[in-house]
Amino acid sequence: MHPYVAEEFTESEIAILKRYFTNLEGPVFALVNLPEVVKGALFARYSRSSKSLRRLFLDEFVSDLDLTGDASIDATVGLGRADELYQRIFYEYGDDSVAQLGGVHLACEQASNILTKVLEWGRLMSYLEQSTRYLGYDRRLANGLYRFYRDNDVLESRFGARYVGEMDRMFDTYAEMLPVLTEWISKKYPKTPADTDFVYRQAIRAKALDAVRGLLPASALSNLGIYASGQAYEGLLLRMRAHPLPEVREYAQMMLDELMKVIPSFLKRVEVAERGVAWTTYLGTTRSATRDLITSMWPEQTHEEPAEHVRLVSFDPDGESRVLEAIVFANAAVSHDEAAQRVGALTSEERRHLMATYVGDRGNRRHRPGRAFESTEYRFELVTDYGAFRDLQRHRLLTIEWQPLNVDLGYDVPEIIKEAGLAQRYEESLARSADLFYDMREEFPEQSQYAVALAFRIRYVMQMNAREAMHLIELRSGPQGHPSYRRVAHEMARLIRVRAGHELISDAMKFVDYSETDLERLEAERNAERNRLNH
Repeated sequence: MHPYVAEEFTESEIAILKRYFTNLEGPVFALVNLPEVVKGALFARYSRSSKSLRRLFLDEFVSDLDLTGDASIDATVGLGRADELYQRIFYEYGDDSVAQLGGVHLACEQASNILTKVLEWGRLMSYLEQSTRYLGYDRRLANGLYRFYRDNDVLESRFGARYVGEMDRMFDTYAEMLPVLTEWISKKYPKTPADTDFVYRQAIRAKALDAVRGLLPASALSNLGIYASGQAYEGLLLRMRAHPLPEVREYAQMMLDELMKVIPSFLKRVEVAERGVAWTTYLGTTRSATRDLITSMWPEQTHEEPAEHVRLVSFDPDGESRVLEAIVFANAAVSHDEAAQRVGALTSEERRHLMATYVGDRGNRRHRPGRAFESTEYRFELVTDYGAFRDLQRHRLLTIEWQPLNVDLGYDVPEIIKEAGLAQRYEESLARSADLFYDMREEFPEQSQYAVALAFRIRYVMQMNAREAMHLIELRSGPQGHPSYRRVAHEMARLIRVRAGHELISDAMKFVDYSETDLERLEAERNAERNRLNH
């Protein structure tokens, strides 16, 4: 059984679409023959629309484009042959830098939440994923089914009927609870004359969607837009082909098929035995061997008390000195040792003055100091619900590692769910999720993750330098953010100041937002409304 739902288009729609998309049936396809700004705008709109990208293009973009000059183009045919220069330089001589010069916009639809985290692993790629705080999962696919991944091996096993039934019940609970909670929130936070009906409805719905997203299983499907160079796609595909989850490996093949239609020269090594195949084998072998060794070394499983937490597990006590040394080195004609000696001789007030001068008068959170702040690092261990992890995992300029998704660390119930009197129904759905996971885990150790609801906690580490910490903490502490990751940002800021003792670095993070808010998205929606009116 093929798990993806094919779209249907009229003959006139097909005539338009085939000029710009490399296929019209599958969930993976590349965008071609369109201006870069149009592709970027499509992906931006994509993240907040329940429509597929091809349908979105037809409904909202075609009317603004001049299509007359593209009438003879058929992008679904693909390239006849790769460019000979690229072929000779890149494939024969292995000049990897050439593969950084060609990029592709690729749409990845109907991907599970497990798969999207794999797709978003690479640092040198750009992503936009469908948002759970703007799109309700009570809407079904074109075939009338709920939007969750149906693994073929699971469906054909003794768990098949139960898996589909339990997923349907989890989505039923989500669909039933969403309007009830929306009404309750609107009564708790009545509209004020200062806001339009549209702004108010958007803010209320976002808060309701934020609260019920924990009911969604990790099998829930999402659409994802990717822009990357040929080199970045090659690395991603090699990792995906070594992944233990069948969905990931099968999706990698679909991605390769579409990318070969537009940048074939950059990806030929993926299927060459002594190149890509050997690399993929290496990745898969070392991963499984490491897990087997660790299991044999520590066969007994320990069970820690589950709790949400953010811990600063590693930092350099002299980290601020390292930053100051980097500042001196970059701005004076001295050796590194001399820079360290000069910083070591500074008084506390001189250190503070040097740091403050380097940071300058930051007008907003986008005004960040230079690379001297990359001279010290923080390693955090986090246990949060999977929903918060989804948002934090997208930060690419750091090192993040996470453990397989399970239900052993418990779950979080949003306070607003409790206040609305919906906690019992919420927890009943989570109990079904846990029961299915435990029953599937032995026979399907990878696919059992699909059964885990986003409210369950996951353990992971995030290691970042001070410059990236400033970006992440200030961004994720904003009042429009989800409460679960706002707590993480606030605690990270506190630990850098109190546990690491990096007061000068902490002082530089002047846009960490501790304000309290009732409707997280209200101010953001007000700003969006003002921008719409001004344009």
